Amino acid sequence: MLDRSYVVPWGKRGSISAGAEAAVLTELARDTAPLPTGSRREAFERSFANTVGSRHAISVTSGTVALHLAVRLLGLAPGDEVIATPQTHRATVQPLCDHDVRVRFCDIDPATLNIDPAALEALITPRTRALLLVHYGGCPAEMDTIMALARRHGVVVLEDCAHALGARYRGRSPGSLADLATFSLRNAKNGALPGEGGVITCDRDDWAERLRLLRTADRDTRIVRTPPAGAARPGLLPWTAHTEPLHRGSPRRPGSDATMPDAVAALGQAQLTGLRAAVDRRRALAARLNEVLTRYPFITPQSAPAHSEHAYHLYTCFADRQELRDQLVLALDRRGVEIQLRYFPQHLLPQWRHRGHLRGECPAAERSWFDQHLNLPCHPLLTPPQETYLVEALDASLTELNGGPPSPTPAPAPAPLPATACGRY
Repeated sequence: MLDRSYVVPWGKRGSISAGAEAAVLTELARDTAPLPTGSRREAFERSFANTVGSRHAISVTSGTVALHLAVRLLGLAPGDEVIATPQTHRATVQPLCDHDVRVRFCDIDPATLNIDPAALEALITPRTRALLLVHYGGCPAEMDTIMALARRHGVVVLEDCAHALGARYRGRSPGSLADLATFSLRNAKNGALPGEGGVITCDRDDWAERLRLLRTADRDTRIVRTPPAGAARPGLLPWTAHTEPLHRGSPRRPGSDATMPDAVAALGQAQLTGLRAAVDRRRALAARLNEVLTRYPFITPQSAPAHSEHAYHLYTCFADRQELRDQLVLALDRRGVEIQLRYFPQHLLPQWRHRGHLRGECPAAERSWFDQHLNLPCHPLLTPPQETYLVEALDASLTELNGGPPSPTPAPAPAPLPATACGRY
């Protein structure tokens, strides 16, 4: 919070594959082949698709770009409606500002901070075309219920998995649970790259082909562009024959320049080898933090569904009321623990208020942000002494707010003796 060094800093990198990355960088420096060949990118995409369990993985330059391209793929038209979560980073819903659509924010489950399926169906209308959700902090949303609703109403579901690499839902990975998904590989994410990177996953072959066109400077067309016989002018080599017939087709939109560089993809491949170890480190630290919280009745951890595995990109907990939350933030800051509060409710940002969204629209999300939740450092680059210090600082801060150590949990009453023994004694 303050401009100073912290004993336990907020994570700036979310991965621990430093050795594998160094080997890749050495290989790239010594390789005499041109870097933009695409072979490393294709290998990374195959590995990512296998990791997530999707048919296709299309790599791009950032998670934000991935979201923009995925939303473009939806083909939204004026008057369409899109349902979105308010509890996320602005990048999740920002692409919708480029479309003349009505955005309806669905309130969240206060225990998970994900879209509340109980609030979802009332927002679906005949104009609803898509649903944008996030697995907040790496806690999987209740996808079975959500997808059943979406299928019943013909709604396309886009899952923002920026936090969820390494999570599991009923044995499956986010990124394979909906129609379309995006990932961010930036900075503190569970599969962070040096710089930026993003991935879009899907199972549909036609969507994958369109996304590969959209991420390049090529056109997104409805008709495959094959040159008719004799189209090339005499005397020109095939790759120099840019005649009009060669570019026939019905264009939807021009593409962009969002292809992930080969060198970055090679580093991404190295990151995937360390993903499980990094997530295991996060889960182990989260378990220690959970154990502390169970001793204090006025604070609770974010709860993942019993049939899921949290990836802990963010470790989130909730105080009973604003005064306690704010006091805890300051108490931890004084002890050198860097705290974050993520994220401000999207429907209350200026760009959405300008479209008519007001406070009171998503009361659970608003109450969580303004009164209850905070995020603690939880990342694999913390050293064992830093982890221990974090656990002890959290316990000391909560003890301070509690006015002393928590009362020990009363021992269970002993089972009554059998009736015969009671009669004898």
